[in-house]
Amino acid sequence: MKLSIQEAHTLSHSVLESIGFSSSASTTITNHLLDSHLRGYISAGLPRLLAIRDRLSSNAPAETITTTTETTVLAHLNGNDTFGYLVGEHATELVIAKAKECGIAIVAANNTWTTGMLAYYAERAAKEDLVTIITANSTPWVAVEGGVKGVNGTNPICIGVPSSSTPVILDIATSEILHADIVLAQRLGTDLPEGSGFNAQGEPTVDPFQVFQGAIAPWGGYKGSGLASMVQLLGVMAGSPAFPPALEQFGFSIIAIDPGRFRDIGEYKREVDRYIEGVKASSSAVGGQSLRLPFERSARVREEALRSGEVVIDDVVYEQLKAIIQ
Repeated sequence: MKLSIQEAHTLSHSVLESIGFSSSASTTITNHLLDSHLRGYISAGLPRLLAIRDRLSSNAPAETITTTTETTVLAHLNGNDTFGYLVGEHATELVIAKAKECGIAIVAANNTWTTGMLAYYAERAAKEDLVTIITANSTPWVAVEGGVKGVNGTNPICIGVPSSSTPVILDIATSEILHADIVLAQRLGTDLPEGSGFNAQGEPTVDPFQVFQGAIAPWGGYKGSGLASMVQLLGVMAGSPAFPPALEQFGFSIIAIDPGRFRDIGEYKREVDRYIEGVKASSSAVGGQSLRLPFERSARVREEALRSGEVVIDDVVYEQLKAIIQ
């Protein structure tokens, strides 16, 4: 079904308040969820409200984030089991302020869960003319290349670069599919794509209930698998255990760099723009798609959704969300 963006915002905010989040936290989380939904990443959008509810069960959500270490250029945060969207937001605000003052900064956080779409934070920093490198590890649901047992998280890595218009942001999970994709497939009773996971016996499966008994397949062969391992260990640096428990104790880090400390920021962005134009002007394969940069497609999808003023949500998910607030 279709909802106006305002109706979707109100629904999300109401659901989050119903399960115990403060009004301000509900707004922060809703803005992130809606941005994911508007950019076409539906499993990380409004349906994630149900996963948040399930994870909390009847427990009140934590909202206290503690600074354990801080200098002019770095900080470490203990999320105290606070939802990652809130921890990530706080870390992003802090790293932006420090990088603008010092030219470079890093903020790491542990004891959190589900940090969301890392591009959301990278875009915030890009608007402040900052380059970012962001990673987040998680529960070992994902096999390494050649394996069938979960040892890595879905482990996204994100690099964001400002330009004069749409920033260039690469935000990729290092698993074949997202944890959220599997959870949504379970709710809707649909199969997973071929090649996305293994059952407990190590056999390929498309059954979303069997994958969590086995493992999600890694993305990108040995290169993607190696990248996943590095993200897992960067999470350890941030304070997570090597193998975080189910939806607990994730590690998150965000590095922000001011390119204006190396060259004039206007000149830098003009060169980024020139690169973007060069990529689009280069030759595409016969019968291939038009050439584009990372983040361009989802930013365009968001623009189209904003113009329409509507979002699409599965009827099953909508009814389950409405049931929470009735």
